[in-house]
Amino acid sequence: MRGLISDVPLSLTHIFGRAERLFPSKRIITAAGGVRRETTYGAWAARTRRLAGVLDALGVSEHGRVGTFAWNSDRHLELYYAAPCSGRVLHTLNIRLFPEQVTYAVNHAADEVIFVDRSLLPIFLPLVSTFETVRHFVVMDDGADHPVPEGPGWLDYEELLAAAEPAELCAQDEQRAAAMCYTSGTTGNPKGVVYSHRAMVLHALGSLGADSLAISERDTVLPVVPMFHANAWGLAHSPVMAGATLVFPGSNLSATAIADLLEHERVTLAAGVPTIWQAVAAELDGRDLSALTRIFSGGAPVPKALSEEYRERIGIPMLQAWGMTEISPIGSVSRVKSTLGDPHDPQLADVRATAGLPVPLIELRIVDQEDGTELPWDGVARGELQATGQWVAAGYYDDARSHESFTADGWLRTGDVATIDAEGYVRLVDRTKDVIKSGGEWISSVELENEIMAHPQVREACVVGVPDERWGERPLACVVPLAPGDLTAEEVRAFLTSRVAKWWLPERIEFIDEVPKTSVGKFDKKALRARFSASAG
Repeated sequence: MRGLISDVPLSLTHIFGRAERLFPSKRIITAAGGVRRETTYGAWAARTRRLAGVLDALGVSEHGRVGTFAWNSDRHLELYYAAPCSGRVLHTLNIRLFPEQVTYAVNHAADEVIFVDRSLLPIFLPLVSTFETVRHFVVMDDGADHPVPEGPGWLDYEELLAAAEPAELCAQDEQRAAAMCYTSGTTGNPKGVVYSHRAMVLHALGSLGADSLAISERDTVLPVVPMFHANAWGLAHSPVMAGATLVFPGSNLSATAIADLLEHERVTLAAGVPTIWQAVAAELDGRDLSALTRIFSGGAPVPKALSEEYRERIGIPMLQAWGMTEISPIGSVSRVKSTLGDPHDPQLADVRATAGLPVPLIELRIVDQEDGTELPWDGVARGELQATGQWVAAGYYDDARSHESFTADGWLRTGDVATIDAEGYVRLVDRTKDVIKSGGEWISSVELENEIMAHPQVREACVVGVPDERWGERPLACVVPLAPGDLTAEEVRAFLTSRVAKWWLPERIEFIDEVPKTSVGKFDKKALRARFSASAG
């Protein structure tokens, strides 16, 4: 016997149409080139329909890939819906990838048109001759004064919109590709993840859940996370579905600019990587952030000390959200169960510092890294974290490496090492490639980093494994002090003595000016290994 329920496809056109009809007066704000630009969902929807007409006029094929090389803005949001809702595929290009990786992604995806912010032309123009399939380049003026090339193929965004006829938006196949995003490609070429309409709608709906991001129509959402990274953490979809006010930071991601937006736009929810929030912490004093109810951080483990700093200074702890490009990307959120107590209780700092609980529709497991057996949820056993669910990728686009990242029974191998306790809380221990094996025992670089960053005189710390003749590997700590010369290696080790096992203590502590970052704001451990491994004894 089958249920008698309408089989209506899950499509991004529903999210678009809902915002257009129910919330036409709600605001979308963009900080563009130092100028505040405000529009409404109604005006945004009208422009999005004309933008779909632009794609028709440019001859972008059915299923054609529409590239973007842009910051977070209302125009980027127009592209987020015009491309997939007209049957094309949005391809957000990571502006921070190495040039050869951008070229690879454009050619591998076979982009037909690329929309680029004018402020990004200096890094974009040198790549144009390497693109094999792109026929049009559309420049979006975001206030920069960089000269725009003239000639065939170069077009102006606003001129195209002004001349275009609105197009009908109708995507009926929920399994149809809606967007694609390439991984950060820290080793080898980046890998393409292709999102379906169905997955993106379910992911957006999941983000509205009270124990997920809890986004509602009453929120004002600031996505600091780039729209070109990991599907914008879903924050180009869930706030639109809810009808929330959206605030986009544009190209200025300085700590002062972000803090100004938090205060002046009365932001209630903000999301970004830990390095952003570490910088913003210095800008908190004297500001009215009473509207702010939650800050989510992801992309890398959130140091407990940083989360607690926000709780102590503005009254709300930072919450960790874990996920990956391959998980659309949200897989878990560090909400505190009611059975454990007050979510702001200082005694629950360790719970808030975890990656949290799997969100509904996502299943997680940990397996032994050597024999692949599933490990118990006891908070002690450490294994590779694997995921499956309604918005988890099943493979990579046209890439023979898919078999390396997916198990025989279809689970995603995340590359994270984790524990899961009896309550279901996931604690990220390390990346499989970053965990340090010393004398046959494992040392978590992430846990050691967090303990070092708890020192009041430490701004940042990154731990890598370096070769050691006796032990195979030993941890090397790269520390950024708050003030140069105010901290010694002996003081760091003394601080760690009561916090970690004795054999975890790093013999070498290097003081550096800044921890290098990857294209998505994570600590670049590969660069530090290359810098220090050769001199390790």
